[in-house]
Amino acid sequence: MWKRLSDPVLHIDLRRWADMLVVAPLDANTLGKVASGICDNLLTSVIRAWDRTKPLLFCPAMNTAMWEHPVTAQHVEQLKGFGYIEIPCVAKKLACGDEGLGAMAEVYTILEKVKEILLERDLLHQS
Repeated sequence: MWKRLSDPVLHIDLRRWADMLVVAPLDANTLGKVASGICDNLLTSVIRAWDRTKPLLFCPAMNTAMWEHPVTAQHVEQLKGFGYIEIPCVAKKLACGDEGLGAMAEVYTILEKVKEILLERDLLHQS
């Protein structure tokens, strides 16, 4: 927490420090906040301040009924319009017991996409 000018501001420091941001899982609530520009916690503040020249990947995960709601498609398109990269959800048995589309992509799929982007940007061996 900052109290005076020049004190560190965590969400800005994190934005500067990171080469990439991966939000996994991205639930319906946070998806709506990000699409609407709301930044009321550390994650949404980092995203709002994010340097859009750096990759931001998001992995939606929610109940099928929530995934199929029309506003969800609008929010996903808004994030893609910001230049963020979607790793689409998959169909399987969900945490609530329902079966259908809405489960977060497999971790392996997410890691492969991260690796692909890091290689593209020649960031894999810089750290």
